[in-house]
Amino acid sequence: MTQALKVAVMGAGAVGCYYGGMLARAGHEVVLIARPQHVKAIARDGLRLQTTTFDEPVRLAASTEASAVQGAQLVLFCVKSTDTEAAGAQILPHLAPDALVLCLQNGVDNADRLRTVLPQHAVAAAVVYVATEMAGPGHVKHHGRGELVIEPCLSAAMSGEAVAQALIAAGVPTEISGNVRGALWAKLILNCAYNAVSAITQLPYGKTVQGEGVNGLMRDVVAECLAVAKAEGVQVPGDVDAAIRKIAETMPSQFSSTAQDLARGKPTEIDYLNGLIVRRGEALGVATPANRVLWALVKLMEAPERSTR
Repeated sequence: MTQALKVAVMGAGAVGCYYGGMLARAGHEVVLIARPQHVKAIARDGLRLQTTTFDEPVRLAASTEASAVQGAQLVLFCVKSTDTEAAGAQILPHLAPDALVLCLQNGVDNADRLRTVLPQHAVAAAVVYVATEMAGPGHVKHHGRGELVIEPCLSAAMSGEAVAQALIAAGVPTEISGNVRGALWAKLILNCAYNAVSAITQLPYGKTVQGEGVNGLMRDVVAECLAVAKAEGVQVPGDVDAAIRKIAETMPSQFSSTAQDLARGKPTEIDYLNGLIVRRGEALGVATPANRVLWALVKLMEAPERSTR
């Protein structure tokens, strides 16, 4: 094993618990900063890490306090996009000066926003391709994939290469890319195509694409996203259409994070997905009607008055 790292996971939901659990299972010292019900279950039984190849408890530390990042060489920053600045401010007083903060979040601008809160710290963006859910307190269920793409980065304690090596050794496919901005936009486009449709219908990816007219809708959403990206000067890598098809093929049973949030009555990240495309389209003079409809419908469904009926 590579040298054991001290790792903190800020906002340990499904994504943070999966990657934190994989690192802890490989022998790294990991603390999960999570909601009380998860912390209580993990303290009692360990983190239940149920993947496509194994199902076992992983012993690791857990806390409800942001101060638990103290001493960490690597912080996996996994909070919702709506909470980026607030969570950054919470960890700031406790963050080691030489720590590397890696953003494992949806959306394209979280690392930039976090840097405004942590200007003296090394902050790096990562693109996350994993299907996970919290199946119960202290229980993360992995449905497929799991690879990360991270930008070249360096802190006094940690380099991007060292992080990638530790993750790869822990069973997490990881690559370093000089075009993480483009990769983040490629992931954003996937989220815009799938998340709202899965949320509105409360169906998994495999079922949504079988719906009449849905593939045409997704093509319209993707075309709008690519037009906005082009106007932004972003080079989106790879074959986007093939990537869209691959999601339904490799994660047919996965519900989007937006669908999971709506089902639990929680605010979604839709403002940072289809909503971001709408805002940037307006600013750049690019029409985004399909994204606007999906964004508006999800906003309507997450309105507080729906949960009080």
